[in-house]
Amino acid sequence: MGVFLDTNTSVNSNQPGFPGTPLSSSPELFGIIGLETQNVPNPVVTLHGTIGILGDIGDTFTIEIVRGATYAPSNVIYTLEAAVSEDASTNIVSFVAADLNAPASPLTVYSSFVSGVSTSVRNGPEAFVGTASTP
Repeated sequence: MGVFLDTNTSVNSNQPGFPGTPLSSSPELFGIIGLETQNVPNPVVTLHGTIGILGDIGDTFTIEIVRGATYAPSNVIYTLEAAVSEDASTNIVSFVAADLNAPASPLTVYSSFVSGVSTSVRNGPEAFVGTASTP
């Protein structure tokens, strides 16, 4: 049975309509957390979140979870590619990811990024949550 190590939450927007920022083809940060993994080897790290996207039907977007504070393709541990499915309505997308190769370190940082076509808008809510435990 695993032992709880830490949990953390990043809420960029807690309501629809915000931040109202158009998507970019470059990944943009929407959540960042640090988990105290206490040098446990191979901790079990579960990450999940929600983001609201407003756009035209078929507009594509990508959510990527990165180990670290800045975007680097080599540090991506999870990728979700999706398309807007409802026109003139915010599409709420939820995701669940796991870091199966988390390092043994005192603190591990995770960041969530979104990119897509500029006709779509980050329309909230936006949240990113992580939990770490022993194996």
